[in-house]
Amino acid sequence: MYIDYLYNHPEHINTVANWIYSEFVVKASGTLSLDKVLEYLANTKLTSFPITLIAVIDGECAGTVSIFENDLKTQRDLTPWLASLYVNPYYRGKGIARELINKVQQVVKELGFNELYLRTEHTSEYYRGLGWEFVYKTHDERGQETEVFKIFINN
Repeated sequence: MYIDYLYNHPEHINTVANWIYSEFVVKASGTLSLDKVLEYLANTKLTSFPITLIAVIDGECAGTVSIFENDLKTQRDLTPWLASLYVNPYYRGKGIARELINKVQQVVKELGFNELYLRTEHTSEYYRGLGWEFVYKTHDERGQETEVFKIFINN
């Protein structure tokens, strides 16, 4: 397995877009179209936000994660954010999510940040287990309760 920028693997954009659309738009009753998700992913970058990473196993995309400048409109002062972490169900339980998170921390550190944030509605215990610090509960722009976490990245 290796982790790389989606930017370098346009052949996986459709797969990642379908995952993100199904998991983070449809399930959250979002309003983005699949075409907008595709457009967004086609414009991810290497050294500025948004950045999307993928895990690749034997040429197949096994998982993805993004780094956003902001993932909570009510907290514009906090940046950057880990977002849209997803692992193909076939590959779950193999440590891929943890490796994607570690790579995000490395990229964020290389960009000069020493803190990273995330929001979650259902997986707070997972992030606590990885050393993330609970910051507070809040509501997003749709009124959904969410928890904000942060982690300090050592220099």
